[in-house]
Amino acid sequence: MKTGPDRTGLPGELGILVRLDGGSPLPELTAALDAVCEQAGERGERTVVVLRFTPAPHQPREWPGGVSIQEVKRWERAVRRLERLDHVNIAAVEGTCGGPVLDLLLAADYRIAGPDLRLLLPVNEGHFWPGMTLYRLVQHIGLARARRIVLWDSAIELGDATELGIVDQVSEDLTEAVHTAAVLRGRLSDRETRIRRRLLEEAASAEYEDALGVHLAACDRELRRLSGNVPEPTEAPQ
Repeated sequence: MKTGPDRTGLPGELGILVRLDGGSPLPELTAALDAVCEQAGERGERTVVVLRFTPAPHQPREWPGGVSIQEVKRWERAVRRLERLDHVNIAAVEGTCGGPVLDLLLAADYRIAGPDLRLLLPVNEGHFWPGMTLYRLVQHIGLARARRIVLWDSAIELGDATELGIVDQVSEDLTEAVHTAAVLRGRLSDRETRIRRRLLEEAASAEYEDALGVHLAACDRELRRLSGNVPEPTEAPQ
């Protein structure tokens, strides 16, 4: 099994490709995710990070298995690290996939699925795994739909995943779809994308008056960038 970062598969050095097996142990997946984030951070040019999930013949429904809370914490930190990269990240998934895939799909900027996608929800003895997937589901699709999935569903079929916005594109040729997405979205893969991603996230919960100042600061930065007066690097909105 290969979980380490791999630049092959993205012609023209468009970005970094990592192949992940959703049935791998949690520590291996965490190490792979940290490694690709580290590699992306070392690249100064615009880079796309692609997560390619390989379906396993017998995907376990149980997730994350016999691990410690410290290992769970490291996993959640790695997923959040991916979410906060300056670079656009694309997830490509096919077949029947288990627990960690939903975590990473919800953390991705753009999600491509094969026509045979089926997501097995992370369930242990009938109970949905209470990780940050719960939080991301509510943020992504709203409380009512998330409640239905968490309390009643055992899998997400392709039609539902597309209708809910968990999948952005369906393609029979994932390699070609990933290459096209990397070319188009790689042009936007920089720190400005991270700032806009954070503004989108905060718009779901922030009051208008609280959000106004942060958006005006981002607008001021953009106006100065467009005029050639590049502002000094500052932290993205918290």
